Amino acid sequence: MAELRFKALEEVFSRQPRKVEFPSNEVSEFFGTNVFDKPKMEKFLNREAYKSVITAIDEGRAIDRKMADQVATGMKAWASEMGATHYTHWFHPLTDGTAEKHDAFVEFGVSGDLIENFSGKLLAQQEPDASSFPSGGLRNTFEARGYTAWDVSSPAFIVDTTLCIPTVFVSYTGVALDYKVPLLKTMYALDKAAVEVCQYFDKNVSKVFANLGWEQEYFLIDDALYNSRPDLILTGRTLMGHQSSKDQQLDDHYFGSIPERVGAFMKDFEIEAYKLGIPIKTRHNEVAPNQFECAPIFEEVNLANDHNQLVMDVIKRVARRHNFRALFHEKPFAGINGSGKHNNWSIATDTGINLLSPGKNPKGNLQFLTFLINVVKAVHDNQDLLRASILTAGNSHRLGANEAPPAILSVFLGSKLTETLDDLVEKVTDRKMTPDEKTELKLGIGKIPEILLDNTDRNRTSPFAFTGNRFEFRAVGSAANCSSAMIALNASLANQLKQFKVDVDEIIEKGIKKDEAIFQVLKKYILESENIRFEGDGYSEEWTKEAKKRGLSNIVSVPQSISTYLSEQSKKVLIGNGIFIEQELEGRVEVEYEKFTKKIQIEARVLGDLAINHVVPTAISYQNTLLENVQGLKDLFDEKDFYEMAGARIELIKEVSNRISTIKQLVNGMIDERKIANKVVSEKEKAFQYEQKVRPFFDKIRYEIDKLELTVDNEIWPLPKYRELLFTR
Repeated sequence: MAELRFKALEEVFSRQPRKVEFPSNEVSEFFGTNVFDKPKMEKFLNREAYKSVITAIDEGRAIDRKMADQVATGMKAWASEMGATHYTHWFHPLTDGTAEKHDAFVEFGVSGDLIENFSGKLLAQQEPDASSFPSGGLRNTFEARGYTAWDVSSPAFIVDTTLCIPTVFVSYTGVALDYKVPLLKTMYALDKAAVEVCQYFDKNVSKVFANLGWEQEYFLIDDALYNSRPDLILTGRTLMGHQSSKDQQLDDHYFGSIPERVGAFMKDFEIEAYKLGIPIKTRHNEVAPNQFECAPIFEEVNLANDHNQLVMDVIKRVARRHNFRALFHEKPFAGINGSGKHNNWSIATDTGINLLSPGKNPKGNLQFLTFLINVVKAVHDNQDLLRASILTAGNSHRLGANEAPPAILSVFLGSKLTETLDDLVEKVTDRKMTPDEKTELKLGIGKIPEILLDNTDRNRTSPFAFTGNRFEFRAVGSAANCSSAMIALNASLANQLKQFKVDVDEIIEKGIKKDEAIFQVLKKYILESENIRFEGDGYSEEWTKEAKKRGLSNIVSVPQSISTYLSEQSKKVLIGNGIFIEQELEGRVEVEYEKFTKKIQIEARVLGDLAINHVVPTAISYQNTLLENVQGLKDLFDEKDFYEMAGARIELIKEVSNRISTIKQLVNGMIDERKIANKVVSEKEKAFQYEQKVRPFFDKIRYEIDKLELTVDNEIWPLPKYRELLFTR
């Protein structure tokens, strides 16, 4: 095995960067060339069909069969011109990835000859086999039928020679089996609730939508080294490996000069992304060695999420062209920073107003405060739901590990905004306010743009931080589908805004003027949610103690966190706002339990295999070498000289022998616990069993193996080490 490791290293050192050039110095000249966007629709569709699609996108209307046929004809004409030979309905099943089934543009004509065709029926709906996708018991395995239906709001695109049509995915009975259906429902719920609140301030607002700007972190590892690590191949992370003497301590990789091979990959990947209409804006080295990040310009949340799923696929494919493997696991290497996917989230109106950005006058700033405070209240009341949306088996390694926010949900607003909220609480009364009091209050909130100018510092330790005109949900994991977090966030705010409207209207009905009623409700919300606001170091022990005093939850167990999806508050938000029916929500919780269990189960199997079949034989071989050496010394020297010369080696033999025995005992114990857990029928109970009984063995086994890595001869160690994985480009 050691030969494979050194052969892989030789291969790495022989690599040369590929030469990659942009098709044009002007990205705008080739941006979106592989997307059936509005300009291409206008060219390839007749006026009636084009108008029908635009209306469907803007107003959420359905497209009838006649129009669908016309759109399909135009879409196929464009796709064929671009060299496409197949089409697929591209969807987001509950696997955290995407799915596609390719069909050729061929069928038999009336005369029996093969012809190329693509109808509105094929565009609008398909029937993929749904039997093997996670459903959480929403349908039986023998009930394989599922439907994909065209999502008009997300444009079709071409990858290689296949036309990809973004779709939703539902069961035969209409139950959602994907992430897109509930995401679209939360967008509708948020739109409806937010518009009603906006009407207090601006009667011209008729639509509100959420925007998302994701920041995608990832690692690049040379594929020769990757292929020498079965744990990376099978689990996405290293289950063993001693920390390198040098890793990220000097912060020299962060924002450093991009390595030449990586730079070539980034150019290549960006070209592909631009052709797919993904507006990549930023690229840079991240904190950990061999870790990088890209980020796009903000887009409407559904399209942004589709683009993020696409980006991860593009990064993986392009990385292989450059002899890299991209890792999206949240914690592929112990002891250094893992990877997140910061979700920068904001809400905006069809009148061009960002509702999380201060206005130009007191009225605009009151609207800003209204939405800001309602967001804080929504996070406070739904902290468990928001945590459940991001706490996975992979992300549980990362949260709170000095590179990501802790599992305690808190909101960072910055000292100046905090002072503004405190001032509002102090000045607003429960009685009718005098004209002077109202004027003083309005003058105070009128200064918000001034006080926020260069005063909204970022807090990396906060899971949910306000950064000037948006909130950054920093706790989302790198491998996640953004929809999970966005569903929880959009639904939570929609629910909160509905309650805000009820509370304000009740006060208005008592004869209090609108603005004063709004102030009174905002004061109430500020006081009710103040415990969630925190400006300090989220990593500190003091904060953990303080959060407990404040009554904030700190759930670090993944199964326990998953169970909060079914709390009364979560049901009120998700079922009460029509995002899920109870059957769907319960099914999704089952899926999450099952995903967690299977990931830990796989890791346990891989760890046991590597420990017994790779590490232990290597350690025994090294032990035998030591024994031969000691025996040789004993044959050569008298007893006194022998013990002086061989004492340290004898201790080393004992150490290696003890670690071998400990590893075998721990692996056997882990296997026994796994067998017990596998007999548990309930997915929930099985997940808890794996969390509490199987997972604790991982660190214990790893500790012994990592100590052996430092002891055993480097020349025979079978697996590439951290210093090789992270510092070879």
